[in-house]
Amino acid sequence: MPTYAPKPTDIERAWHLVDADGLVLGRLATEVARILRGKHRPIFAPHMDTGDHVVVVNAAKVVLTADKGEAKFAYRHSGYPGGLKSRSYTWLLENRPEELVRRAVRGMLPKTTLGRRQLGKLKVYAGSDHPHGAQRPQPLDIPGARRA
Repeated sequence: MPTYAPKPTDIERAWHLVDADGLVLGRLATEVARILRGKHRPIFAPHMDTGDHVVVVNAAKVVLTADKGEAKFAYRHSGYPGGLKSRSYTWLLENRPEELVRRAVRGMLPKTTLGRRQLGKLKVYAGSDHPHGAQRPQPLDIPGARRA
């Protein structure tokens, strides 16, 4: 019996809506990355993009536990000597919460072109409004992401 490999025509992408209000960042990111990769589907293949689209709203209300806000930093480099910039997670949560959630999910996806394609299906918004109503995203309950 040959190994099943899904064809691109077999993949039907759904849209999921996640309300991040009160969810712990890491637990939220693991579940969102699982949906983006397609590991929740029986046709999952690690070499193909079988995942769904995910819309995360209320990213500004996500919770960081155990003083991670001041202890963890997000780094970026300009490419020039001495060009390393760092921002604390607290600063990111206050000023750019979408970037904080996107970085957390990005770290849990493959570091390849496939991972970048999967990250493109993630839409993050700081508030409760989003422009994806026409896609009719289904609310996604994440029981593992405990509320703080």
